[in-house]
Amino acid sequence: MEEAVKFLIYIHAFFGGIGLITGIGSIIVKKGSRAHKNMGKLFSVGMLTSSLISIPISWMPNHENIFLFLIGLFTIYLVLAGNRALTFKRKKQANWIDKLISGTMFLCSITMLIFGIYSFINSNTLGILFLFFGGFGLLLAIKDFIFYKKPVKPKNAWLILHLGKMIGALIASITAFIVAGLGIGNLISWTLPTILGTIYIVYWKRKVKTKPAKII
Repeated sequence: MEEAVKFLIYIHAFFGGIGLITGIGSIIVKKGSRAHKNMGKLFSVGMLTSSLISIPISWMPNHENIFLFLIGLFTIYLVLAGNRALTFKRKKQANWIDKLISGTMFLCSITMLIFGIYSFINSNTLGILFLFFGGFGLLLAIKDFIFYKKPVKPKNAWLILHLGKMIGALIASITAFIVAGLGIGNLISWTLPTILGTIYIVYWKRKVKTKPAKII
């Protein structure tokens, strides 16, 4: 059993490494270029595969890691939603796939909040993680549905949505690598990727709003 878990961890790390490298590469190369699109595809495959594998690993004996489980769920949602955002360049309304992705995140977030409140009441420090991820996930899901209901989408809204979700997935993966992979769990390791990523998101949102943008 332990050998099988180790094998899964190696696969998880391998695809996670591919995701991290191509994710960082995709923000360095020119947006909309062939290199950017190819790296984006590899990033999506790498992070989805790594995150899907991390979920069962995080519940296996001697490998329990609630942070890895939560970050895995979030990365899956962000990558799927980020790729679906590209479809809004040509369509005006969300379909059942878009709503399923956001709806699943909504239900998962509600569950996390309930568990977080229960844990917090019972003096379990893990409750803070559930409350943080649950609250953040609920906010993102609600914003998704508000976007879906808008009859007229602002110009380049699909691109802004794509940027926010994909960079968010990269932030999550970098944080997971530092905290779970390297075992560095201080305040800086938790907050620095988010701070830098948020600055980058704000920069690109402003750039996209003031200048016609190509698909990325």
